[in-house]
Amino acid sequence: MIDNRKTLAVATLGCKVNQYDTDAVVTQFLDAGYRIVDFQEVADVYLINTCTVTNLGDRKSRQMIRRAHKSNPEAKVVVMGCLAQTTPEDVAALEGVTLVVGTDGRTGIVEEIEGLERWEQRSLVQDIFDVSTFEDMPSIDFSGRTRATLKIQDGCDQFCTYCRVPYARGPSRSRSSASVLEQVEQTIALGYKEVVLTGIHLGLYGADLDPPLSLGQISASIADVSGLLRLRISSVDPHEITDELINLVATHPVVCRHMHIPLQSGSDSVLSRMGRGYSNAQFRAIVKELRTRIPEIAITTDIMVGFPGETEEDFLQTMELARDVAFSKIHVFQYSKRAGTMAATFPDQIEPAQKEDRSRRLIQLGEAMAERFHCSFIGKNVDVLVEQRQENQAIGHTDNYVKVTFEAPPDADLVGEIVSVRVLEASVDGVRGSVNG
Repeated sequence: MIDNRKTLAVATLGCKVNQYDTDAVVTQFLDAGYRIVDFQEVADVYLINTCTVTNLGDRKSRQMIRRAHKSNPEAKVVVMGCLAQTTPEDVAALEGVTLVVGTDGRTGIVEEIEGLERWEQRSLVQDIFDVSTFEDMPSIDFSGRTRATLKIQDGCDQFCTYCRVPYARGPSRSRSSASVLEQVEQTIALGYKEVVLTGIHLGLYGADLDPPLSLGQISASIADVSGLLRLRISSVDPHEITDELINLVATHPVVCRHMHIPLQSGSDSVLSRMGRGYSNAQFRAIVKELRTRIPEIAITTDIMVGFPGETEEDFLQTMELARDVAFSKIHVFQYSKRAGTMAATFPDQIEPAQKEDRSRRLIQLGEAMAERFHCSFIGKNVDVLVEQRQENQAIGHTDNYVKVTFEAPPDADLVGEIVSVRVLEASVDGVRGSVNG
């Protein structure tokens, strides 16, 4: 039987927020009767959700746009996201682009694209600083994942000196608690066991609502929804981790023992020039409190190397803090000079070779700490949310985000189930074990 539905191919670059935005727009296309195909295939419409955090993100975004047009010159190409928001004219100038959408005003994309001929072009990008309310785009499509990402906040008011995100995402704005809880219930009804809360600046959640809410309050409400087995809270800045939030992670059985806390640098002088709003000592204090209250908590982080003016001493302070904190995973980024940011004008820009050397050293340290963290579970029983099967192997994660591989019974469909596994061996990538019982 021939499937004559229109086809949509999708590419997403960047963060979990971008992935949620993509899923929400894909939901609209599915509701309109479209069929999703691989990005490598010929499609009627291509959707590219772009990233502009780094120069590499810009370059990859443009590559995907060109690839879409090359795959099918007759297709309509929709470009949305952060690069489209910050440089809409440049995006529109790329061959084949039909519709340019920023980081807001995306609820009518299907109608817009279907109202345009292939040779026509339109931009829906507006001044993001004029946007004051959260764009509520529910998603029921999570691209086959066993955990569902839930975006509850957008925008950022911090304006770190190296970052273009506030210019791409606008001011902080929060999703209403009623909308959040409604989608949690819908997600559980679809069979998902884990929800991951995400936002551009998640720690600001609720400050703009009337009455105001906190991240701890909305997280507690979500965790209490019947049927939810895991709630994972994504990135929260150290100075926004409150006693309320720590207590929730420490005491609520549904909330995962995992905190992603961006460090960026262990040097107070670098942190000050970055505009991060906390110190080395404050970061250490919050981690000490977390480890005291929550045994076996996984603490992951982002660290930037090569920020303008970063000395070897500054970098060694970062390495020392990382060792003392014992992160379970480090995402290492090399500073990328972004036009329009304050840091782009700073003196003492670091040479690429020095950035590369510091990145390599920090990655090596991160891998050693990851392996040490994983080894601490050898001989212990862990609960694993199974995400996929590869022949006779099942793969999933613990609540503290340890990747677990184990031999699955041949007649058992375990994907989406939580399974008790005894850990037998460990490596930098995770652990291996066997099913209990």
